[in-house]
Parts: sequence; structure tokens; C-alpha cells
Amino acid sequence: MDILCRCISQAIFLSHSIRRSVEVYLLLLGDPNPPRVVKIKSDEVKRMSPDERSVAGLIRKALKFKAGEKWVETNSGILTSKKNLKRLLEELSNSYKIYYMREDGKDLRKLTDKMENPLFILGDHLGVKKEDEKLILQFAKDIVRVSNRSLMAEQCITIANYELDRVTKY
Repeated sequence: MDILCRCISQAIFLSHSIRRSVEVYLLLLGDPNPPRVVKIKSDEVKRMSPDERSVAGLIRKALKFKAGEKWVETNSGILTSKKNLKRLLEELSNSYKIYYMREDGKDLRKLTDKMENPLFILGDHLGVKKEDEKLILQFAKDIVRVSNRSLMAEQCITIANYELDRVTKY
């Protein structure tokens, strides 16, 4: 749970505000009751602060809701659904250009100025299972990296946001 909380914080929080138009999707494949997806929409989220305790409480609340195929809002800007990886990727590919983040990918810095509406897929500390990776690669526009080294997921998110911020026009 702590890794998920840090990833959410790094994805949506700025120093004294929240990033606009960011969505975070957590695909939870472990017990109990897999698969579950928790979706956080930065433009709509309320009563969440960047500390792990606050984020964890909202995730726990979302997981208590009975989820089906359709998204169910559990709190302002937090939704849950029961989708497997394939269904989630099918849905997301309609709205985003999907990039798979892996150490052997292309340097993100060289691609950010050409990216439109990117969505990055990261594994956890155990990595992505081979059968899941095959599925991800079917939907991914490209494989990208933020470093030649293996970094923690929340570090990858921070660096990806930095690289996107460098080319974003405000």
C-alpha cells in the first residue's frame, strides 16, 4: 500500500496545489478479490493530502465498495471498477497514447516534445509478469525509460512529470 500511496502523491501533487488533468490508475491483482482498479482524477479529487496516511485511507475506502465492470465513484475524484489488464488497456487506449516504462526503453527526454496525451505503465517492485508484458506491448506506442538504472516507481513518476513539464506550454 505504501508504494501505491507514494506513486499517487508523486503523480498528482505539486508544492501547494494539484496537477491538472492527471489520472492515476492502480491495477490491483493481489488478494482479496482481484482484479480491482482504483482511478484517481486530479481535477475532481477532494480531501486528499499528499501524506501516505490520507491517500491510503481513500484507497481503502474505495476497495470496500462493491465493484463491477462500470466505474463506481467512492469519493470525489476516486472511482473503482473490476477490470482485468486487457479490459483496462482497451478502455485507456481510446483516450491515451500508452507508453510502457522499462529500463531498456528509449530515453523519455528525446520523446516528450512529440507526446500527446501520454499514459505511462509502470510495474511494481516485482516487475510485470511476462504474460502481462506481452499484452501491454500490444497496446504500447513505445517503450520508454527515465534512467539506465532500475528506479522506484515513484521516482520514475517524478522524473516523467519533470520531463513533461519541461516541454509543456502553460
